[in-house]
Amino acid sequence: MPAFVTDLTREILRLWREFHWLPEWAVISIIVAVFVFAGWAANQIVFALLKLAVRKRDVFWRGTVGRARLKVRIAVMIAALALAVTVSPLDPEPSLAIRQTLLFGFILTVGWMLIGASDMWAVVYLRRFNMETEDNLVARKHVTQARILQRVAALLIGIVTLGLALLTIAEVRQWGLSLLASAGVVGIIAGLALQPFLTNMIAGIQIATAQPIRLDDSVVVEGEWGTVEEITSTYVVIKLWDWRRMVLPLSYFINTPFQNWTRETARLIGSAFLYVDYEAPIERLRAELERICRASAFWDGDVVSLQVTDVTDRVAQVRCLASARNAPTAFDLRCEIREKMLAFMRDECPEALPTQRQLNATVEPQS
Repeated sequence: MPAFVTDLTREILRLWREFHWLPEWAVISIIVAVFVFAGWAANQIVFALLKLAVRKRDVFWRGTVGRARLKVRIAVMIAALALAVTVSPLDPEPSLAIRQTLLFGFILTVGWMLIGASDMWAVVYLRRFNMETEDNLVARKHVTQARILQRVAALLIGIVTLGLALLTIAEVRQWGLSLLASAGVVGIIAGLALQPFLTNMIAGIQIATAQPIRLDDSVVVEGEWGTVEEITSTYVVIKLWDWRRMVLPLSYFINTPFQNWTRETARLIGSAFLYVDYEAPIERLRAELERICRASAFWDGDVVSLQVTDVTDRVAQVRCLASARNAPTAFDLRCEIREKMLAFMRDECPEALPTQRQLNATVEPQS
């Protein structure tokens, strides 16, 4: 125990003996009230000085001080209560139990403060990037990294903080040591039980660094097309085209092949297939496709092409290609091409529409 605390305790006990007519609970209450008030006043003074110190600093320091106000106040109150209990004439056993409880809460509060600091770092870092732009590849890259690392850091800080807090309780510490010492069985069982959790946590770090997926990426998983809506420390939420949500573990994107349509850029080439008759004038269809794309608000002015990609015994398959700024726009462009090419063949070029072809069968005359 520090010397100043011992001297303060002796002085308080001496004063209590002089005012022995006060009951013990009243003395304890007065001491607690005095220390709590002193802690509150010290907290107000310290935060006033901190606000002056960081008012010209960057957003991170100003935001951290603002977010930490409640947490620091709780930590200061815990420290004041612990000091009050230490110097008060409380019996040793309840005094020790209260101080252990306060120490447990103090460690948890410090961990809470560290998680808040990491959250503030992520908020300040992500202010540099705008996810609303059409070509938001760089923004999605950094937002994905920051959010995954933020959640992993919060998880690790929480685990370490809880572990340190439990070490302050002798009964729990001894129980844990005795279990771990019993032939390692508990350690093996715990390792097997935590394997999925640890696998997803490691997968999250891999995704944050290698980035096979990012927020707002257009992907095809399990035969479904959708966009990456959320990436947590253990799972990924895919928003499907019909607004359903597919939830997959992080390890899925490390161990299973999938399609990422926006891995390098948000731009895409969309395709629309038409089935036409052999008599279809391909050059007229190609010119009409170019006219449709130039008049469309969805086309980005880059790729436009029409080719015959297959011929069956009945029809010819024609593939229309056109590029767009991003996946949703490419989908709209493909639909527009189908609709307008179909209307063009119906109204202006009916010879392109498929017709039923049958071989003339030889009919034997009846006897």
